[in-house]
Amino acid sequence: MKFFLFANKLLLASLSATFLLQACHTTSDKGNDYYTATDFYKVKKIDVHAHVLIDRPDMVEQAKKDNFILISLNTEVPGEPPVDSQQYYILQLRHNFPNDLYYVSAFETATINEPGWSDKQLAYLKKSFDSGALGIKVWKNIGMTIKDKDSNFIMIDNPVFDPIFNYLEQNNIPVIGHIGEPKNCWLPLNEMTTNNDRNYFKGHPEYHMYLHPEYPSYDSIIKARDHLLEKHPKLKFIGAHLGSLEWDVDEIAKRLDKFPNMSVEPAERWGQIQYQTLTNWQKVHDFFIKYQDRIMYGTDLGQEAPDNGDSVKAKAHTIWLRDWEYLTTGDSLQSPFVNQKFKGLQLPKEVIDKIYYKNAEKWYFNKKSQ
Repeated sequence: MKFFLFANKLLLASLSATFLLQACHTTSDKGNDYYTATDFYKVKKIDVHAHVLIDRPDMVEQAKKDNFILISLNTEVPGEPPVDSQQYYILQLRHNFPNDLYYVSAFETATINEPGWSDKQLAYLKKSFDSGALGIKVWKNIGMTIKDKDSNFIMIDNPVFDPIFNYLEQNNIPVIGHIGEPKNCWLPLNEMTTNNDRNYFKGHPEYHMYLHPEYPSYDSIIKARDHLLEKHPKLKFIGAHLGSLEWDVDEIAKRLDKFPNMSVEPAERWGQIQYQTLTNWQKVHDFFIKYQDRIMYGTDLGQEAPDNGDSVKAKAHTIWLRDWEYLTTGDSLQSPFVNQKFKGLQLPKEVIDKIYYKNAEKWYFNKKSQ
């Protein structure tokens, strides 16, 4: 752990220097408080939610071209490589891209009902931190899939996780939490608000909770996540996918106000933000302004073994550029998520720099207390 902390201090200094140099190039015109679409390539950016699941460089190469650093999240997902294999692939890639690719570790839950599970997983995580992992991710299978010996769903505030969260809290190591699903998940397909949700849950009926009323409710999952943060008030918690509160920025704001060590990133939930932009642009804009220190940029982009390298690059570039235009310009825009045009948020440079870089620097690379 001492080596890990020392290495990250050096990393923080390097990232800070890089950002300051970049700022000299991008903010020299004091009369211009906003970036444009053409500034996309000039500004240093971090995508805090990616999934590089194979030892191939395509996605990282595109990130370098588009001036992105990637944080790849190890995640326990059925059908994907186990978390230790995901870690192996990332460490192999980091040999060639040590300053362009970082990762977040994860634990496995297949043996969660066996004695000593917490100690075993914590030992694995400590080794991951020694190898450079920036934090850990917890996934929606907690609360929606795994069960205890009595066939009760195991929620994120279950005491079985306390030894792990206690350690992370004491050492100021961040947790990125994908707990629950978008609220659309509990609605029939024709009542969902965005196309991406309709498409996803049509293709993944096992996670479409409207079809599974015997599973935990949306409210019970969110309540368990909030209780976790009440139990561990100093835990540095990053709510993936806007903390599964994507349907209303006011709900996100309530949690950010209540939990000062919580931040969010909107990976795969830009559609819900754009949907709210259609009816109340000012509210969405003001949310990003007010909570500019608590929001990071993320996409959920991934690369798996069968993926074509050129397709991976093209998709990543398209998504990164589309999101940049939404956040930086006031143009009339379209996306595949909603069926109407919407106005870009046109956030000031200072806010953009935080969302795309400074906040990730603080939440992931700064080990001092918030």
